[in-house]
Amino acid sequence: MIPIEQTGIEELSFGDSKEDIFHILVNKQVSPNGIDLDKLRLADPRNFDAALTSAGCIIMLNEIEIEELARRGELNPKKLHQSLYELAEQEGLL
Repeated sequence: MIPIEQTGIEELSFGDSKEDIFHILVNKQVSPNGIDLDKLRLADPRNFDAALTSAGCIIMLNEIEIEELARRGELNPKKLHQSLYELAEQEGLL
């Protein structure tokens, strides 16, 4: 399992609406300086999942998904890093 200290949060935006703003839990062992968001934006849409995985993405949620999980009490938006880490752990992604 990846320790939380070896993860970080990145924000990726494709626009201004909540459905276009994504928060990514990143494996810093794969991308120590974080995901190269400019390179990711240029990735082929047909291979976007593979590009995310190779960049160290563990889990990626948009603002709407985060709000819904927070509303259900499954995520704390004020502690987003820890909350996404715990969610990834529960889902077996670590």
